[in-house]
Amino acid sequence: MSGAAETAIPQDFVYVPKAAEIAREAGARLREFFAQGVETEYKGDVDLVTVADRTSEKLIRVRLSEAFPEHGIYGEEGTRERLEGEFRWYVDPLDGTTNFAHGFPQFCVSMGLERRPAGTKPGEDGTLTAAVIYDPMRDELFTAERGCGARLNGKPARVSRTRQLAEALLATGFPCHKRQANPNIHFYQEFTLRSHGVRRAGSAALDLAYVACGRLDSFWEFNLNPWDTAAGILLVEEAGGRVTDFAGAHVRLRSDEVLASNGSIHKELIGFFGDMFAGRGLSPIPTPEEFARARKNREQGLESRD
Repeated sequence: MSGAAETAIPQDFVYVPKAAEIAREAGARLREFFAQGVETEYKGDVDLVTVADRTSEKLIRVRLSEAFPEHGIYGEEGTRERLEGEFRWYVDPLDGTTNFAHGFPQFCVSMGLERRPAGTKPGEDGTLTAAVIYDPMRDELFTAERGCGARLNGKPARVSRTRQLAEALLATGFPCHKRQANPNIHFYQEFTLRSHGVRRAGSAALDLAYVACGRLDSFWEFNLNPWDTAAGILLVEEAGGRVTDFAGAHVRLRSDEVLASNGSIHKELIGFFGDMFAGRGLSPIPTPEEFARARKNREQGLESRD
């Protein structure tokens, strides 16, 4: 696929040019797998791992080691190399695996670079330094480096200007397993009622990238991993947005809560999360039995008027 993502990388980017080249190469391999179909291996009930996942991570691991031999690599598929170094890449070789496995064309390659100076404790975050997210199906390359802004296919990316939750388009995600233990369906319900809409497209990295370029006004999710968020957090921040936990505190790479927004609606979102966790002003979700009863009552009412 040729075109958009081949746009020149800004000269002030240091790490992105080579990382973007690697992401495009990995993305091309994913397109090939997607076109021919892959055998899917199941772990748990619906947590899918594919041949494409492992092939992409291996390619990225080899290429990053060649380009940045002193940099560590922390991959979703198990790569753990040189983690004692100053720089560490968090790699999701195929974010949106379930989509990919079902032929749904919403997935990406995500690579985020963290700088961990000497003295950084094992459980402590460093500074996010560079970000690359590549969508091979749309040929869209999202890039950022600390202090240099965010780009989409080489052009500046900025968050939206939406100023009210009621006018906002939001996104979220749900876990691939143990969904019964996750409360997000209640948050989904409430935000659907109070916003312009909520999307659930199945790729946290792309959702964060979409906040960065203004396609979404906010994204929230529970229990994400560093490879899910490292690139996206920096993209949102460099595009003028804000990323915190649900209470407005600093978000960690391995976080139980991630809330990203254009910044303008962030205070309103945090207040709403506080209300929901406290059980204030919640709208009950009707059970199927209640819905059936209400539908029957409506039908009987219509019949009585005829």
